[in-house]
Amino acid sequence: MRRYTIILTVFLQGMLNAQVLPNYGGERAGLSALTFLKNDINPRSLGMGGASAANSGDVYSLFTNPAALTQLRHNSFSMQNMFVGAGVNQSFVGGAFPNAKRNDVIGFSINGLNSGSIKERTEFMPQGTGREFSVVNMAFGLTYARKLSDQFSAGLSLKYIYENIAEFTAHTAAVDLSFLYQTDWRDLQFAVVVSNFSGNSALSSRDRLPVDFNRTPGIALDDNTLPILFSLGASARAYKNGQHSIHAAFQINHPNDNAENIRLGGEYDYSDVYFLRLGYKISVDGQQWPTFGFGVKAALGENTMYIDYGANPTDFVGMQHLIGLRFLLLNTGKKKS
Repeated sequence: MRRYTIILTVFLQGMLNAQVLPNYGGERAGLSALTFLKNDINPRSLGMGGASAANSGDVYSLFTNPAALTQLRHNSFSMQNMFVGAGVNQSFVGGAFPNAKRNDVIGFSINGLNSGSIKERTEFMPQGTGREFSVVNMAFGLTYARKLSDQFSAGLSLKYIYENIAEFTAHTAAVDLSFLYQTDWRDLQFAVVVSNFSGNSALSSRDRLPVDFNRTPGIALDDNTLPILFSLGASARAYKNGQHSIHAAFQINHPNDNAENIRLGGEYDYSDVYFLRLGYKISVDGQQWPTFGFGVKAALGENTMYIDYGANPTDFVGMQHLIGLRFLLLNTGKKKS
């Protein structure tokens, strides 16, 4: 009996320490370019720890899972702003336009990050050169999603990405591809998402640099891969009693520039008007505290508006705040979510 107990203990310990997926990329943390694409700009997702790939569709799905847009019934728009930290802000604007006859959705999005003014410092002038520069990242997306059957949907986003850092610029393109499978049991859904699939990107400059000591005009930096992310997710209605319901979500992420990680999230819904969200990230460095957020639904004339907030406590840049507004333009006076 003691022998079996030891064997079982060793087996369970190995299971707990094992990676869910092969540990590819853990040693390459921080080596991808255009990392603003990794920031979770979906306030509902941020509050749920990033476990959002298989969540019910809304206009925020432009960022997290284009295939889920097929669950929309009305034209929708969203505006989000994230206070990343250290004066850096990232904003997202999107719109989705479903067509019930064709069972498809067309959408657009603009995802932008701006650092504000940064004082230029060099190795010989550490107190500053008197010049200032800024970092601007932009991603312009065009999305198409379609229901292939009553239960299966697919989505595709094409993105043109632009980066500007002082005199250096970069241009590239990327693709998001996703699938969503719906079941009839407790709103259970499964999702597969591949984000930012692309080749490499490199900054370059053809202009003569203002500070050119020990530097070559027309310098080109090494190219780096984009932060490609492969995600598997599931969500379901874990509890429902009258006006109270709880949705639970689970997601496994396999990034190309870091180790695998797991996201857990939950959303409490009262009467489809008030929402509370909680999430946790496993195997994410600097994320030892749970994420949280809330949402409120309100009437805006004959249309519907949602106000969403998400917070992400981090060890390195403090508390990150994300505020979002989404609008449903209803064709009738009957409100639907």
